[in-house]
Amino acid sequence: MTFEELKEKALSLPLKPGVYLMMDQAGTVIYVGKAKALKNRVSQYFHDQASHTEKTRAMVAQIDHFDTIVAGSEFEALVLENSLIKRHKPRYNILLKDDKGYPYIRLPVKEAYPRFSLQGRIADDGARYFGPFGGRHDTQTILDALRVALKLPSCGKKFPRDQGKERPCLNYHMGQCDGYCRREVPQSQHRQAIDQAVRLLEGKFGEVEKDLRSQMEQAAENLEFEKAAALRDRLRAITLLGKRQKVVAGYLADTDVLGLYTGEVRSAVAVLHFREGELAGRDLELFPTAGEEAEEILSAFLVQYYGARGLLPRQILLPEELEGGADISRLLSHQAGRKVELVTPQRGAKADLIRMARENAQTECERVTTGAERTAKILTLLAEKLELPAPPRRIEAYDISNTGASDIVAAMTVFEEGKPRKGAYRYFKLRDLDGPDDYASMDQVITRRFRHEKEGDEDFARRPDLLLIDGGATHAEVARKALRQYGLEIPIFGMVKDDRHRTRALVSPQGQEIGIQAVPALFAFIGQIQEETHRSAVGYHHKSHSKSGLGSTLEKIPGIGESRRKKLLKSFGSVKAIKAADLQELEAVLPKQAAQAVYHYFRPTGETQ
Repeated sequence: MTFEELKEKALSLPLKPGVYLMMDQAGTVIYVGKAKALKNRVSQYFHDQASHTEKTRAMVAQIDHFDTIVAGSEFEALVLENSLIKRHKPRYNILLKDDKGYPYIRLPVKEAYPRFSLQGRIADDGARYFGPFGGRHDTQTILDALRVALKLPSCGKKFPRDQGKERPCLNYHMGQCDGYCRREVPQSQHRQAIDQAVRLLEGKFGEVEKDLRSQMEQAAENLEFEKAAALRDRLRAITLLGKRQKVVAGYLADTDVLGLYTGEVRSAVAVLHFREGELAGRDLELFPTAGEEAEEILSAFLVQYYGARGLLPRQILLPEELEGGADISRLLSHQAGRKVELVTPQRGAKADLIRMARENAQTECERVTTGAERTAKILTLLAEKLELPAPPRRIEAYDISNTGASDIVAAMTVFEEGKPRKGAYRYFKLRDLDGPDDYASMDQVITRRFRHEKEGDEDFARRPDLLLIDGGATHAEVARKALRQYGLEIPIFGMVKDDRHRTRALVSPQGQEIGIQAVPALFAFIGQIQEETHRSAVGYHHKSHSKSGLGSTLEKIPGIGESRRKKLLKSFGSVKAIKAADLQELEAVLPKQAAQAVYHYFRPTGETQ
């Protein structure tokens, strides 16, 4: 479909909640989103593209067609969106890593004697899955604790096939297994123990303890003291299991605290898990930064992160309110079988916890992000802002410096791969100007720079991908016209300053301003270029002016031109040293007649050596 056809289709959609699927030319789903009103949300993609993020513009450019599914409510749209994202894994959706390698606990409930095992991911095999709880070691610890507490078998025997074939193993005699390999042990006993284990994995410690205590008391009343003692031991083991919290972060957590950090290259969400007021552990998810709003990141994270977990906290602290927070809370509550509350604290201890979570996210994000990645991201952002065909690998920036009609100079700084390359800096003394004229000065600088390139000067051989001019639209237009003398079309932008002499925007030769202050990394980068170029121009101007002042005194001496002036300054270093030199020292540098002229110029009539 053409862009206009996509826009027309979007405007024909109903004002009803639902889900939309964006597809590329090959029919691959590249983005799944939900909407309160499909018409309003989908049509936004095909209007006012200047306000879109970098990621959205890239996605819209790939759309060939789209489908929509009308839902009965916003909540149904949320559930459907989550299901479709899991199924299609669209490239432009925020996607968390698949459980970060955390295993699940699997229970094949359809088997006569089901056993728990570790599984890397959930499969559609009719089994029941719990978790993920953490790393393989931690999850295995959970299973081992359950087996001991509930005296479940850990041998390789298969029941009922192997019942009665051999004597019970050592675990039975040590009291760590109820000996299900014996024929006299009913299947219902095993099923009861498995049911208790399931409830424990669901966090229902209180229910299991209550049932065991009731059974123990009943056995005691029936004078079944041996059975009562066994139940007492099991009750103690389960109580200990609950207190020790032999689980990893997130299991049976009372409260989870989310902290979000959006970096230049990556973003991160840290989850701090608290149990009974104590920090039990931390989880962290990293993903590429692509200009998403905090709300979009948090919404996607909540649904995907908690949607894969068997146990959920009672309360989740968020750094900001979510527009669809009520639906997400309802979805998680339905999954947990009890209320899961989303809270956004503004002050106090809970707000401090969110700040701590964000600090965790920022620390980890910055640790894994290299300087080269940051620079590459900034150059990509710059290309996106200026609509360049590719990130500018070489940037040249120009500034003029003068004090009055003389000593007008210019500096050319060079940034390659985002870093200043000082060996490539070049400086110009501007000639034949009738007083200060920034526009004429800029025309001369750009003309001379690219004439050097055309003439094969190796110092100017590398052509820039972008020119930045200290000044406004007119400066940029002057530079563009100078380029056209050589048939060149290189992107040129002026660096527009604010009242604090900081670059607040870039401006095209046509006068279109491109704001950069909303992107801190880009704002700092352009500011660095502007400051470095200005410093270089002023520094060269001071140096040139100083030499000019020295030279003007010497050039008043008959017979002393540019060449001899340079020789004197090179040999003596200053006019003061030249003035103090004797005739013999001067004759060692200049011809005898010129040396005498210098010597007598600095001495009153009649003064002798």
